Amino acid sequence: MNNNSLILALPKGRILKACIPLLEAANIIPEPAFFDADSRLLRFKTNDPGLDIIRVRSFDVATFVAFGTASLGICGSDVLMEFDYPDIYAPLNLDVGRCRLSVAQLANTKDKNLEDPARWSQIRVATKYPNITRRFFAKKGVQADIVNLHGAMELAPVLKLSNLIIDLVDTGSTLKANGLQEVETIVDVSSRLIINRTALKTQSARINALTERFLQTLPPQSIA
Repeated sequence: MNNNSLILALPKGRILKACIPLLEAANIIPEPAFFDADSRLLRFKTNDPGLDIIRVRSFDVATFVAFGTASLGICGSDVLMEFDYPDIYAPLNLDVGRCRLSVAQLANTKDKNLEDPARWSQIRVATKYPNITRRFFAKKGVQADIVNLHGAMELAPVLKLSNLIIDLVDTGSTLKANGLQEVETIVDVSSRLIINRTALKTQSARINALTERFLQTLPPQSIA
């Protein structure tokens, strides 16, 4: 590996698959091991000798970029909202990984206080977004007791661990299959190109050139 290479952090999972056409359109071609599902590597060379890719958890992309260990990344706007790192600049909406962050509850709740959101005063919410959740309910004057979960979120109301959940929703089929329904959408979500602000100052020419390559693949409204 070239120690002087820029590092682009990409999220594992669903968004990674959506990112591959963007990389190809920007003429960023990872080494073959990147596409090998059995590979244990986490850092990969590309056809650009000055650019490597790392593959990490979606929530960790923002942390790697905020602390400067990766100069750039592709990250969901939900993660940016949750952590609100001041050292991250997010110039491009890449318009992939689109979904929404929503509040959901049991579809057939018998709790009269939960049927009408205007009557909420104190509720228990299961989520992996504690900061967004607190801010959201604080604006409504509602005290939210947070239960931190990172998976199987839909089980929380079913098993009475929480009254509500806040999670990403795409088609809503998983909610429906588990007897839940959306109550309110907090925000629409898509993936952004993010840049470490210090790296942008110290390696502006290289980073701006990469940003321009992504920009050329997108419609004009993608500029954040």
